[in-house]
Amino acid sequence: MKLLVAGLAFALTLAPSVRAEELSKADRDALKYLETTKQAVIDATKPLTKAQWTFKEADDRWSVAEVVEHIAASEDRFLAMISEKVMKAPPRPAGDDVKALDELVVAKVPDRSKKAQAPEDLKPTNRYGSPEAALKHFVESRDKTIAYLRKTDGLRDHAIDSPFGKKLDAYQWLLFCAAHSERHTKQINEVKASAKFPSA
Repeated sequence: MKLLVAGLAFALTLAPSVRAEELSKADRDALKYLETTKQAVIDATKPLTKAQWTFKEADDRWSVAEVVEHIAASEDRFLAMISEKVMKAPPRPAGDDVKALDELVVAKVPDRSKKAQAPEDLKPTNRYGSPEAALKHFVESRDKTIAYLRKTDGLRDHAIDSPFGKKLDAYQWLLFCAAHSERHTKQINEVKASAKFPSA
């Protein structure tokens, strides 16, 4: 999907517990968003039978298993992009309305009224071998993302281009990451709401 930019470490050695004590309110908000959207994916995918995991309403629609695989693969891409590109980018433009950009990300990314296509390398290929393995990978990768937020300073200092025509800093890309999984949790729930969705 176009919401992900191309090329979507842990360099600091501060202990997570030390950083956690210093989290700002904004950081705590992002942390909560990452945690609640992780749990939402878990809740939306349990318990599912094999038939439910693989049900597709149409050939051009994704199954729940395919959606989870996409979320898991995208999570890796986001964290790599943030740590390797955003945090090494030039300083964010002066005068940006940071709060407005935060709100833009949280409002626009989960909005399923605007459809988008996933990039080829983030389309489902059964790369994890099973839906359960894809879900496990997502949870482990999200935990790494959360740990990165907890221990990394300077998340507002650098910014790169985004699909919104605005430069987003690392904090905003972390919001984007959480919002992306929220978007696709909605997609999972749409699949499950189909009248043809298997009962077992």
